[in-house]
Amino acid sequence: MRKMINFHYVLNILSRNLFIIASALLVSDGVALYYSEDNQPFILSAVIAFTISIITYFSTWKNLSDRDLRVKDAYLTVFLSWVTLGLFGSLPYLFSNAIPGFVDAFFESVSGFTTTGSSILTDIESLPKSILFWRSLTHWIGGIGIILIVVVIMPSLKMGGYHLLTLESSIQLQEKINPKIRAVGHRLLLIYLLLTVTEVIFLRLGHMNFYESVLHAFGTVATGGFSPRNTSIAGYSPYIQYVIMIFMFLSGASFVMHYFLLKLNLKKLLENEEFRFYTSMILVIGLVETFSLYENMNKPLEESFREGYFQVISIITCTGFASADYLQWPPYSWLIIFLAMFLGGSTGSTAGGIKMARHLVLLKNLKKIMRRMMHPNLVMSIRLNNKPLTENANGSILTFIVFYLIVFVIGTLLMVITGLDGVSAGGAVATCMAGIGPGLGTVGPAGNFAHLTEAGKLILTLLMLVGRLEIYGVIILFTKAFWSK
Repeated sequence: MRKMINFHYVLNILSRNLFIIASALLVSDGVALYYSEDNQPFILSAVIAFTISIITYFSTWKNLSDRDLRVKDAYLTVFLSWVTLGLFGSLPYLFSNAIPGFVDAFFESVSGFTTTGSSILTDIESLPKSILFWRSLTHWIGGIGIILIVVVIMPSLKMGGYHLLTLESSIQLQEKINPKIRAVGHRLLLIYLLLTVTEVIFLRLGHMNFYESVLHAFGTVATGGFSPRNTSIAGYSPYIQYVIMIFMFLSGASFVMHYFLLKLNLKKLLENEEFRFYTSMILVIGLVETFSLYENMNKPLEESFREGYFQVISIITCTGFASADYLQWPPYSWLIIFLAMFLGGSTGSTAGGIKMARHLVLLKNLKKIMRRMMHPNLVMSIRLNNKPLTENANGSILTFIVFYLIVFVIGTLLMVITGLDGVSAGGAVATCMAGIGPGLGTVGPAGNFAHLTEAGKLILTLLMLVGRLEIYGVIILFTKAFWSK
C-alpha cells in the first residue's frame, strides 16, 4: 500500500531549504563583519539551521526509495517550506534583540520571504546594517522561491520537481521556455540575477551608495518593498525613483517575457495578451492618478506624473515602495489605489495578488455572457494568447477569484474583531494577501503594523502565506480528502 504522505521526502526537501537559509545567514555574517557589527546572531542562527539540516537530511535520505514526488507531498512541502523559512528567518531578529518578541520577529520574517513588505519596525534606520541586509535578503530569496532554488542548485534531488514550481500559480504559463524544469529553473535564475545586477548599476549611477543600491534592488526585483530608509523611496532623487519605477514594472511582468525579450523575440512579447493587459492597466490607472494630483493638489506636471505612476506601479506589481503618502491624495485617488491592490502583476512574475491573467479571463467570461444575451445560440470559447482555455481551467480561475474575495472578507472581519477600524482592517488584509506592504488607515505608507495585537499579526502572517501560496495551497491542507489514503 502506498503511503498517504511521504514524510521522508518532505523532510528531506526541508533539510535542503535549511541549508540554503544557513548559507544566506553566513552571507549576512560577512556583512556584519564588514561593518564591524555583532555577527553572533548570524553565526548562532546559521549553526542551528545547518545542524538541523544535516540531521534531517541524513536521517531521511536512505528511505527515499520511491523517486516519484506525489501531488500531496508537493502541497505539504511547499507550505512547510514557507513556514520553515519564516521560523528560521526570525532567529537573527531575536538573537540580536532587533525585534525582541517572537510574534513580531515571525511577522517580519514571513513578510520578507513572502515578499509582502509589511513591517512592524518603527525606526528602521536605527537597526544594524547587517540586520537590514538580512531583512532585504529574505525578500530576494523569497522572490525567486526557495523551491526553485532547491531544484536549480541541488541537482542530486532526482524527483519530479514540476509540482513544486506550479503550485504557486494555478495558471500554467502559456509560453514555455523549455520543457525541462531544470532548464527553466536555470533561465529564470539567470534573468533574476541579471535584473538585480542591472538595477544595482543604474542606482549607483544615480549616486546611491552600494549598500542601499543592493538592498533596494533586492526589494524591487523580488517585488518586496523593504527599504533601509524610514521614508522608503521618498527621500531619493527623481532619477532614483524613475529607475526603481522601471524595474518594478519589469519585475511585475512574467519572467517568460523577459526570456523572449533577451532573445529579441519582440513578436512573442507583443502577442502576449496578459502583458498587453498588464501594461494597459498601469498606463490607464497611472494617467488617472497623474491627472488627479495635477488638478487637485496643484503639483507640477512632472511631479504629478512621477508620484502617480510610482505609486500605481508599486501597488499593481505588489512591491510596496512608496515615494509619497497616497492617503493624503483626494479620496477617489486612494480608493483607486485600494482597488488596484486586487489586481496583482503577471503570472510567472514575483508579484502577488490575483494576477492579470485571471482578471483578463474574468473579463472574457463577462464578454461571453453579454454576447450570449444578444445571441443565445452563439458558441464561443474563452481563449488566452490565442489558445482555448478548457472549461476546467476557466472554472478554476473564476473559483479562485471568488475564494480570494471570500478570504478577504473573512480576514477583514477577523481584524475588526481584534480591535482594528474597518478601513485599516480592509487595507491590512488586502495588502498582506496580495503581498504589497502598505495598506490604508493606520497601516498606510506613513504607518506600520507595530500597533496591531498579537492575534492580528498572526492572522495577517497566515494571510501572507495564503496569498503567497495562492489560497488553494493552504486550504487544501485542511480538507479531509487531503489526509485520506
